[in-house]
Amino acid sequence: MSVQIDMGVDGAGQPIEMDLEELLATRLLVQGNSGSGKSHLLRRLLEGSAGTVQQIVIDPEGDFVTLSDAFGHVVVEGADYSLVEIARLAQRIREHRASVVLSLEGLEMEEQMRCAAAFLGALFDAPRDHWYPALVVVDEAQVFAPAAAGEVSDEARRTCLGAMTNLMCRGRKRGLAGVIATQRLAKLAKNVAAEASNFLMGRTFLDIDMARAADLLGMERRQAEGIRDLARGHFLALGPAISRRPVAVKIGAVKTSARTSSPKLMPLPQPGGGDLQSLLFAPIEASPPPPPPPPREAVPAADLMRSIAAPAPSATAPQVPHIGDEEKEDIVAEALREIVADPASAFQQPAVLFQDFATRCRMRRLGNPGLDIAAFRRRLGMAKAGIFREDEEGWADALAIAGTLPEDMLGTFLFIARAARHGAECPSDDAIAEIYGTRSPGRVRRLLQFIEDQGHIVVRTDLSGRRSIGLPTLGWTTASAEPKPEPADLFTRSR
Repeated sequence: MSVQIDMGVDGAGQPIEMDLEELLATRLLVQGNSGSGKSHLLRRLLEGSAGTVQQIVIDPEGDFVTLSDAFGHVVVEGADYSLVEIARLAQRIREHRASVVLSLEGLEMEEQMRCAAAFLGALFDAPRDHWYPALVVVDEAQVFAPAAAGEVSDEARRTCLGAMTNLMCRGRKRGLAGVIATQRLAKLAKNVAAEASNFLMGRTFLDIDMARAADLLGMERRQAEGIRDLARGHFLALGPAISRRPVAVKIGAVKTSARTSSPKLMPLPQPGGGDLQSLLFAPIEASPPPPPPPPREAVPAADLMRSIAAPAPSATAPQVPHIGDEEKEDIVAEALREIVADPASAFQQPAVLFQDFATRCRMRRLGNPGLDIAAFRRRLGMAKAGIFREDEEGWADALAIAGTLPEDMLGTFLFIARAARHGAECPSDDAIAEIYGTRSPGRVRRLLQFIEDQGHIVVRTDLSGRRSIGLPTLGWTTASAEPKPEPADLFTRSR
């Protein structure tokens, strides 16, 4: 399902949109000097995709914690927890698909790197069942993936750089889409920056940064001078999720704001009497030191984990009409029907399709379809076989048999059972492979052999090579299917 995020307008006033699904597959790099509008751009992206995909923000300055008020993000103060607790929180975040902001404000640079490394490492090492799609936004990425050694220890730098490399290089298959922002490309490790396929380049002045930005955008070196002239909030964009050719973008407005902002000019105070010298050097009266600020109350890790696992509060629940069980089942069935009708879904991971399924249900005002990932896999297998409802008549026995097979074989067995029940032709290896989610003919043969060894099917091939499959327990049999013609050899084709 395609979701477009409105990022702003081009020079002609035409809207520029970012394809969220493409972004999840191809990652994003944002570059610009301090004050160029990087954080504003990231905030526009986060606000535009909130509620559609899980968001995880690594925030070294605490600027993005304001997302919690408007969009319900959970704020994790990194300074309040140990590295072990940070890793456990990250595991819960992946499991429950909570959108969070990891605020590292109050930590020294080395401690920020250790905390981010533990957090990213736990996200990356999550079990396969928790590989849900998520945007992982890392602001000031040059801090966590430095190109050269700095003032921090080598051990902290290597650990954090390894976590960032895993995010950008290997995170895609685990559902993690890296979105990194940096002030200077020259300070960012090249193997981290090189994995992004989408770029938004803002104002920069140093020749080495302009040259690298021009190379990434496919511009000639003489055109790189234009990067220096970009106004604040203006970026040059390129990538499969945005545009196939470089395009200028003026980032649109945002709903939330950072806790800090750029300094503004204010009139100087006028002395009430006497000159400034007498005011500054007046005798200083001894006074007691001001009381220390009250200590910040840290949320215990166990309480924060429970809040992550709990469902998000629904302030508008009374306005949502009640959906009965029958209507809920209709919505679930229709969402599954749309998913299996999409040819691209055949080879996608169930966790990715689960995110798509949840979004389709929410668009139909069904916030909780009542399916976890295990139940969704079962319903997805049924849907691939053309069974979209739990209560469809005549399938109870077949479903009971399918329940004894491994989870990934359920859809294949039911697909064969549907053909056998109606006396249709025996499905081809290609059709079975698409249902199973493979392109390997050998895997299809091993799959059929395994199901036959369990006694659930009997595969027959007559002398002419026509195949049929029977289900002895149910008494159903497919019609014989003509063998696929053998491809002509090279000699025959040349003739």
